[in-house]
Parts: sequence; C-alpha cells; structure tokens
Amino acid sequence: MRFRGFLLLALASAAVASGLPAPTPAPKSAPSVLPWIDDDYARALVEAKARKIPIFAELWAPWCHTCRSMQAFVFTDRALWRNAGEFVWLSIDTEKAQNAAFLKKFPIRAWPSFYVIDPNKETVALRWVGGATVAQLRKFFREGARSAASTLSAAASGGADAALARADALYGAGDYEKADRAYADTLEVLSLKSPRYARAVEARLFCLQITHNAAECVALARKALPKVAHTASAANLSGSGLDCAVELPAGAVGRSDAVSFFESSVRDVLADRTLPLAADDRSALYGSLHAALEEAKDADGAQRVAVEWVAYLDAEAAHAKTPQERTALDPNRLSAFEAAGEIGEAIPMLEASEKAFPEDYNPSARLAFVYLRLKQYDTALKASDRALSRVYGPRKLRVLSVRADIYKGTGDAAAAKKTVEESLAYAEALPVGQRSDTAIAALKKQLEGS
Repeated sequence: MRFRGFLLLALASAAVASGLPAPTPAPKSAPSVLPWIDDDYARALVEAKARKIPIFAELWAPWCHTCRSMQAFVFTDRALWRNAGEFVWLSIDTEKAQNAAFLKKFPIRAWPSFYVIDPNKETVALRWVGGATVAQLRKFFREGARSAASTLSAAASGGADAALARADALYGAGDYEKADRAYADTLEVLSLKSPRYARAVEARLFCLQITHNAAECVALARKALPKVAHTASAANLSGSGLDCAVELPAGAVGRSDAVSFFESSVRDVLADRTLPLAADDRSALYGSLHAALEEAKDADGAQRVAVEWVAYLDAEAAHAKTPQERTALDPNRLSAFEAAGEIGEAIPMLEASEKAFPEDYNPSARLAFVYLRLKQYDTALKASDRALSRVYGPRKLRVLSVRADIYKGTGDAAAAKKTVEESLAYAEALPVGQRSDTAIAALKKQLEGS
C-alpha cells in the first residue's frame, strides 16, 4: 500500500464552458475476474441487503496510475475468482458527476481507496488505501467480511480485537486524528505475530501523513520496519518513512539520520527482486528516493536513480502481456523520463497509447504536458484539444491548467486568463460532494494575480 494524500478536486457537471462535445467516460484498464457493478451504489446496496453480504467498493479514477495498475495486473488475476461470492462488488469512478452523492457519503482522500461497506448501517467497516498484491487483497477480503459481520462482538470481546475494531471504525469514518490514537493503542496490545499487525501499522501511517505528523510517521515506520522485513509491507514502510523523513523541518534533530536510514532501506527493497511488488509500487520507491536525493541537492545521485528508474520501467513495459498492462505504466514512465531529463522519450509511448485507446483522455493530456515542457506549443495545443474533447470530471481542471501554461508559453496572456476563467466556472458548477472550495479559491487567487 503506497499512498500519497490528495485533496479531492471538484468534479464538473455536464455543461462546460468550452462548448466541446460531451466526453465519453474512460473505460477500465482491463476486464476483471470479479463481477463489478459500475457506478450504481443504489443497486449494489439492494443486492447486498438481499444476499446479506457486504459491499466491496473500489474508488478509482482514470488518471490514477495505481488504480489502472490494480485493474490491469491485480483484478485480472484468476485467484480472485474464489472470492467472487463474498461481496457485492461496486466500482466507483470518482470523476463521474453521477457519483457525487456517493462521494459525499464516503469521502476519498487518496486513490485508489477500497472500502468494505456494511449495507445495513451504510458505514465503512474496513478501509484500504493504495495498491495491494493479490495476497494482500485476499487477506483484506477476509478481514473486511469479518469486520462487517462482527464489529459489535469484537468490540465487546475486549483486548486487541476491541482496540482494532475501534480504530478501524474511526478510520472507516475518516476521523484520522482519532483513528491515529486508536491505532497507536492497538499496536500496544496487538501481537507482532498477528496477521493484522502490518495492516494496522500501515493504516496508522496513512493517518499520520494525512494529519501531517511527519515525526511520528518516521518513528513508527522505523520501529515497525524490522518486524515486517522481507515482505511487501517492508516496501510500504520504507517508502512512507522516507517521504516523512524528507518532510521533517530542515533543522530537526535526527532528520539527516532518518533520511539516510530510509534511503538505505528503500535501496534494499529495490534490490530484492524476490518481493512480490507491483511495478507501480517499485516505481513509487524510485520516485521517493529520487525526490529525497534532489531535496538533498545530490544531483549526481538523483540522476543515477532516475536512469535506473527508466531502465526498470522500460523492461517492465517490454514484458507487458497486454496493451492495458503497458499503458498502465505510462504515468510512471513519464515521471521517470522527466526525472532523467529525457521527457521527450515519452512521446512514442504516449502516441502508441493514444492510438490503442482513442477514448482515453490520458495519453493526449500527457502529450500536451510533454510538448509544453519541450516548448513545442502548437503541438501541445493540438494534444490539449484532443484531451479536452474526452476528459471529464476533476481532471478537466488539470488539463485546463496545462492549457493555460501553454498559452503563457506562447505569450498569449489573454488566452491564458480566459482559460483560467473557464476553469473557475467549471469548478464552481460542481455538485455537492464533489465541489472543492480549495480549488476554487486557488483559481480565484490565480486570476487576481493575472
């Protein structure tokens, strides 16, 4: 579970200021072995109550590389078919305006998020944030079904089970400060040998990152890391620990030691190819390591990591079994190319994805960004046009932001300002549950300075 906190950007209504044709929602990356109900919570709820089983909800977005990785590499695994009858499977594209009411009821802070929902209480019994291996996911299924069925009995039993049940309930409700304290209490009594230990640690790490408590995040990751050595959780703790260590104030006592410790831990994980990690997760580790070295102004070290990052992802793309698997790696590869100073190398990859998936706005949107960075503004605008004809939801704000930057690059300040005004109108039209006051305030401030 590698995660980074994201503020929920506003989703747009169907009417947009551009006058472009209504976009077609992007499809999932690949067919799943699980019987998903797409974007229909009411139907899932009725079915779950009738069958007396919980809902497993996948909250995803077409631009989210970990979401697409899960769809291409994990939810296609035949091993998951054995779990098909345990839940009603609900897939929510968080970009769609029709899902605003669901997102108001079940807010999201990072993508992807997976919720086990008790259909009788309509509450989150258990939450998982970020990517997961098949083994981790199947363990989560077992715990999720148990939590949905026996929360009250667990709370009444006392001890570690009660502590974990309280923490999971707070985490599921999105009360991250209280959940942090509850998970801290849980970890005091939970056996290190418990199969739930790693999940509790990772859930608390997410709470600490959401609440910007970098010092506690570093301390927890460092303390727990030896207890999950040589597992997928070791990768999660190493990467999250490094991210938090870098966020410590420059003069904080122990900061340098913490950064050095987690850099070494991340390198150890990357060197261990026996760990069952997705390419997306390894890529996130490369990204964290590169960012730490850049922050330390170690240009040579950062460049070496970037080159290794590119080589690793190139090899993974070459071994992709389907176009969906290859395309799922695009955003990771784009980040690696940019880090290595070779952003132009992403063009053939993105052109191939645009051709293979003409209904997907992501390749053209990424091409617009690449051409912007290369200062090829006319080509960037053409790619932006293609992206705007397909994009929907909050990602349109990002596409428009890149477009405004393209106009700035050409020296057309009036067109850039008009694009920001269009973005503001788009953001203000959002339905409740998907409207972002933060995004609106940022756009207004941008206009004031233009």
